[in-house]
Amino acid sequence: MNKDYYTVIMAGGIGSRFWPMSTQEFPKQFHDMLGTGQTLLQKTFSRLNKIIPSDNIYILTNEMYLDITLKQLPEISEKQVVLEPAMRNTAPCILLSALKIKKENPNALMLVAPSDHWIENERAFAKDVQACFDAAQREDILLTLGIEPTFPNTGYGYIESDKNDTSEIKKVKQFREKPDYQTAKQFLAEENFLWNAGIFIWSVKSIVASFEKYLAEMNLLLSKGMAVLNTSEEKPFIEKNYTEAENISIDYGILEKAENVFVKKATFDWNDLGTWGALYDKMQKDEAGNSTVNAETLLKDSKNNMIFTASKKLVVLDGIEDYIVVDKEEVLLLFPQKKEQEIKELLKDISEKFGKKYL
Repeated sequence: MNKDYYTVIMAGGIGSRFWPMSTQEFPKQFHDMLGTGQTLLQKTFSRLNKIIPSDNIYILTNEMYLDITLKQLPEISEKQVVLEPAMRNTAPCILLSALKIKKENPNALMLVAPSDHWIENERAFAKDVQACFDAAQREDILLTLGIEPTFPNTGYGYIESDKNDTSEIKKVKQFREKPDYQTAKQFLAEENFLWNAGIFIWSVKSIVASFEKYLAEMNLLLSKGMAVLNTSEEKPFIEKNYTEAENISIDYGILEKAENVFVKKATFDWNDLGTWGALYDKMQKDEAGNSTVNAETLLKDSKNNMIFTASKKLVVLDGIEDYIVVDKEEVLLLFPQKKEQEIKELLKDISEKFGKKYL
């Protein structure tokens, strides 16, 4: 493995659309959502560890998840867990990680990946990443892996590239916000739009230079701690300064402004597993279209249901169609699949009635 290859796995989100399995105390990336025997974080680590040395894998998460992270990933040390004292979107945490890596290895190439993606063809993934690492080593560019759209999805951002560019790695014309349905249909018809998967590759030199240019104030705030990064003095510096960083995404802060952004179309299957419906789409189903994770079932006149239990519980359904059925300790969720996007809103009602008891 190349000692200059590093990765930062972003594992700080709450995944509220996967409630009640995913909670603030124990979010989805630490659960075995696929029923494989590995949590989403463990699967992501395993996939990246085939390309990148264990010592060069950093986990970016919230302070409250340090113990869970170390328990689930015994291959890493505590110094490889980059802790956010407060949630500040993706730009500050990526900058902090890049500065830490740059101090350790100024020649490093860096992959940023979410912890909750479903990727089946890991060989194709590794090949795509290698092509991007090679390009980032040759040139001062920022790369992203784009996913070929399979339907007009309104839940993803899109990346537009030059229609006439026949290169494997194309210059990005612009990033487009999550569209309405008609606009998404138009994007697909144009054939030069890809879904934005949030997987990025660059050299630490290139990304730090981009922060210096486009988010100078944030760069100044965090880079003044270079002397203490990767030392015992890092934590107090981060606790004092990190909360002052602007709350902004890497997309808004850097990628939409920079002129050296390129995209490679991914050759692997991909799903961001953002909702119960996304999980249902990827799981095996019985002849009636029911998908089951970690449960025993007896199903009569029931079809197209997503069934998940925390404790291998027996679930008996009769006459139930198109529902999300989730059993977890003190919570039982029966929710129409067609309303799954409303689960996040549902949590507000639960909070108002019960406080944080079930969240």
